[in-house]
Amino acid sequence: MIRILADSSTMYTKSEGKEMNVDIAPLSVTINNQAYREYEEINDVQFYELIKQGHLPRSSQPPVGEYMEYFETYADDDILVLCMADGLSGAYQSCASARANFERENIEVLNTKTLCGPHRYLLQLAIKLRNEGKSLSQIKEIMLQKIETSISFLLPQDFGYLKRGGRLTPLAATLGGLLKIQPVMIQTEDGRRLDKFAVGRNFDLAVNKVIKELQEKGFNQNHRFFISHAFVPEQAQKVKEKILKAFDGADIEIHNLSCAFITQGGPLCLAIQAIEK
Repeated sequence: MIRILADSSTMYTKSEGKEMNVDIAPLSVTINNQAYREYEEINDVQFYELIKQGHLPRSSQPPVGEYMEYFETYADDDILVLCMADGLSGAYQSCASARANFERENIEVLNTKTLCGPHRYLLQLAIKLRNEGKSLSQIKEIMLQKIETSISFLLPQDFGYLKRGGRLTPLAATLGGLLKIQPVMIQTEDGRRLDKFAVGRNFDLAVNKVIKELQEKGFNQNHRFFISHAFVPEQAQKVKEKILKAFDGADIEIHNLSCAFITQGGPLCLAIQAIEK
């Protein structure tokens, strides 16, 4: 039996995970001096209301002990853990620390170097491969190949959230004074930070630059596209229409960002991501 564990960067709840026979470790957020496990103890709407009241949030990864308990529970099974990008979260480091306490060779902890949409897809693919009877080593090999095909852009509205979280490169942090135009951040190749990609005079022009980059990098109908946002559904729909126009027949999903990623990207942010199918 292969057990699969991922954190809630996949935008799945624990109950949704159970329906797919996988486990989800919720990320946590702290706001107004209260800690919550996202999707379990607070939802995005409740979280946003607290932010609008003036409270500043912070996020944290699942504790080491939670991963250790998981490894102990499934002592007789193969285990695959898909962690969100190391550097953008401490989830991978927590899980790797837990893994170091076990001498078993049948535990694979992978840094997906991504988050949200592509992370969700990697989990879906791992489930599919497991259900097809692939071995742990075979699934790992395919995961590592797919991980290298993802790309992520972020269009933030409030740079304060990114600065406080330390998720910007030093160069990107200097963009904080340019909020009258629409900046675009890109995830660095190692997945650990967000860097300056471009700026647009407005949101539409910024999105056009992202789409042009996707085209130049060879993204096409063989990729799955994701639009994740923090309370800007109209903008998300406009982005979907632009991607469909540029990539006829593209497979596109729209998702609401969870509390942990509203903490990272800030209210009203929007992410555009893609990964090879």
